[in-house]
Amino acid sequence: MKISDFQAKDVINIVNGKKLGNISDIELDPREGTIDAIVVPQIHRIFGLFGSAEAALIIPWNNIVKIGEDVVLVRVEEIKSLPGSEHLQHRA
Repeated sequence: MKISDFQAKDVINIVNGKKLGNISDIELDPREGTIDAIVVPQIHRIFGLFGSAEAALIIPWNNIVKIGEDVVLVRVEEIKSLPGSEHLQHRA
């Protein structure tokens, strides 16, 4: 699978059914040659019109339940945000 195909999929949390967004990046372990996590940007909207990506969620690879044709199903109780975005930590 190409990374561009992976990025087009919606990421859904099966704990609460919430769409978390789309994959923007992946974190690799260069020593092992494995994927450690997927990165999903979080968009904040002002008055429902304007949006800007200010932070991203890091979802560990072992939290991925299923990769389907259109979606990536993940199971997360707590999601760690990228540095500088502590206010976006979510708890399901």
